Amino acid sequence: MNVHLSFRFWKRIFTCFTLISLVTACESIQAEQITDRQSQVILGDSNGELTEQGAVRTYYIYTPKSYSSNRPMPLVLVFHGDDGSGRSISNVSRFNELAEEKGFIAVYPDGIDHKWSLRKKGKRNIDDISFVKNLINHLQQVRNIDKRRIYATGFSKGGILTQALTCQLSDQIAAFASVAGSLPMRLEQTCRPLLPVSILMINGTNDQSVHYQGDKKTQKGALVSIPKVVNFWRDRNQCPKYTANDVGFALNNQSSSDRIKTYSYSGCSAGSEVLELAVVNGGHLWYGGTSSDKNINKFNNNLGLDSTLTIWNFFERHSLP
Repeated sequence: MNVHLSFRFWKRIFTCFTLISLVTACESIQAEQITDRQSQVILGDSNGELTEQGAVRTYYIYTPKSYSSNRPMPLVLVFHGDDGSGRSISNVSRFNELAEEKGFIAVYPDGIDHKWSLRKKGKRNIDDISFVKNLINHLQQVRNIDKRRIYATGFSKGGILTQALTCQLSDQIAAFASVAGSLPMRLEQTCRPLLPVSILMINGTNDQSVHYQGDKKTQKGALVSIPKVVNFWRDRNQCPKYTANDVGFALNNQSSSDRIKTYSYSGCSAGSEVLELAVVNGGHLWYGGTSSDKNINKFNNNLGLDSTLTIWNFFERHSLP
């Protein structure tokens, strides 16, 4: 064999072995990093934080005992109302119990000063739509999240934030649910989701904070009426005709006048779905949640609606393509 050819041959062999060794070493280091990261996962409840827009943002997280770093798990984001916190909405909604039972991760973000900003404007200079997007990316680094099954829900201003998220994050969030929330009027003409939106709305017809019939256009932060929001999503999703049913949920008092009107739109574009539960005479509350108010507990007992379970059952029907 030619000496020069022989030298080139063994040089290539040596280079290949060197590359293989480097790749193996890199894979080993990467595996160790992943193992180290996942070994720090705390099952049950814990707290987390990330830096976003120059501010330290915090969240409360519940990871069920069935979590495994080898298996992706659904994620449910739950947003509190004004003056609330991640801990407070977790106590009211009791999503932790359901997360343990059904096998999903529940995350409760904290708004800065216990409030949410839907656009970067004013003294606070915070855009919480951007925060949620980056929070999802962050959570995918610290947990094995099923990217096709990420969901968002919220109460009051958290429900309004959830509605606003539909406009920009339909390609990341598979389904949305708002309780005592609505769509901001300023988004009615500009909301153009990339994908059809599956959304559940639970609203009381006697809500004095988020009015069922909407606000005047001149009001600051005006909200669209609930029937109009339902039609908005029905049109966006190209839904067929709806079916409306009155569903009684009275448990202890069969003669109770409290009831729920259900407006269901299914078979919409790309399998999307629009569902509204209108609680007749219902106020501003998370139906079926915990409360220290005896009147609310009495109302909930008569109504028999478990918003948390209803929302999860809705979420389970939907995933991103």
